[in-house]
This record gives sequence, structure tokens and C-alpha cells, in this order.
Amino acid sequence: MNDSTIAALVPLYTADALILRTYKLGEVDRIVVFLTRDRGKKRGVAKGARRPRSRFAAALEPLTEARVAYFEKERRELVGLNYVETVRSPLELTLGPAPGPRKGGPYVRETARLVDPEALGYVGYFAELLDEWAQEADADDRLYRLGASMLGALAAGAPVEPLARYFEYWLLRLQGVYPEARGTLSDGAVAFLAASRSVTPQQVGDVAVPRGVLKELENVHRALIAMHLEKTLKSDRVLRDLRRHA
Repeated sequence: MNDSTIAALVPLYTADALILRTYKLGEVDRIVVFLTRDRGKKRGVAKGARRPRSRFAAALEPLTEARVAYFEKERRELVGLNYVETVRSPLELTLGPAPGPRKGGPYVRETARLVDPEALGYVGYFAELLDEWAQEADADDRLYRLGASMLGALAAGAPVEPLARYFEYWLLRLQGVYPEARGTLSDGAVAFLAASRSVTPQQVGDVAVPRGVLKELENVHRALIAMHLEKTLKSDRVLRDLRRHA
């Protein structure tokens, strides 16, 4: 059954979406988990997504902001993805042009770009947290906008560690699990959280915060996340490995 036949039988929906993660399905397909702005989290099948010349190409990277179209049947857990059109991609997070040899000098700036591995590590972390907290088919515009703003802030060059603490704070706060009583936090941590309530993600780099305060908040936030999710995130381990090898 081709897409035109399916379209005659079931509704086709289009939506703004954030790609959260993918899984292999069969020999050439993928299951794609994505968060829509207006209809919550969805899981869909991207047929042929693992083929070398797939029409989905690099549009399925975690935290890609995309325009998606999908078919959805009642009482079916998985939707059928028709297309995924990239709006913004985490693969655009670069360190700048890659150096290369040239005549008469040791290096020349080429058009190739070097992808920032630390930024990509945090992209996976943000996407996994969104996936854990987003509810199936339950629209949450604030959660969607928080995720989309992380990609925009990274693209604008926001420092990743303050941005991660900002994201964790707002995610926990939006879910109603951030404790109001902060008597155990240092004055510096309280000041950073207060500033986070009044600045955009792109502006978080302008907030003066010592590295020790960021580490303090990281430990507090990771403990809260682990307590509520009752597990350790895979992307958290990836970030720790990146730091060890930095």
C-alpha cells in the first residue's frame, strides 16, 4: 500500500516537532520518537530510514527541529511518518571551518566544518530528558518551547554547562518537582537560579557564575532527576566520558 492509498484511508497530520530518539526496526526502518508542539509525544515508523539514500537522511538526529507529516490510525501505538523536513539541525553546531593544507603556507580555512562534540553530547542529554518527561499524546507547549530554545541557544554560542543547569532547572520546575525550599543551596546557586528566571537561554552566558556553583547545581539536579525517574540517564554517562577524555 503506497502513501496515496494510505492518505485516502487515514488522516494525515502535519506538525512542528523535535526529534528525541530513534530505534532500529527490522532491516531498513526506524522507530522515531518525536515531540510535537500541539499533540504531544508520538512514536512513528520511518520506512527505509536506514537505507543510504533515505529521504529522511540526517533529519532524525536527536533534538532536530523539524516539520513532520504522519498518518495516524485510531488505537494504533505507532504512526506512519510520511516526511521529516529539517528546520534546524544539531549538526550545525560547529567549532568553525576545518583547517587544511595550502600552497605557500601550512593551513587554509576550508568550507568543511568541525562539529563540536561537547555540544552534541549535551544535545543528546537534552533530548533524552525531554523524552523521559514528555507524555504520550499530551500537548505541552512550554516543554516544546524549552527544548527548541536549547538548540537555538547552542547555535548562538551559549556556554554548555550554564545552559545545562538552566535547562535542568526549568524542566524540573515546569514538571513541578523542583523544591521551593532551597536552604541547602549556596548563595551563589540561589543567585544563579534567580537569574535563570529572568533571562533567555541565549543570555545565560551573561550570568556570572563560578564553576563551583555549576558543579553544586549539577549534583543537586542530577539527584532530583534520578529520584524522579528512578534511573540514570544514558546520555549522562556519555557526558561524563567526554569530560574524562577532554
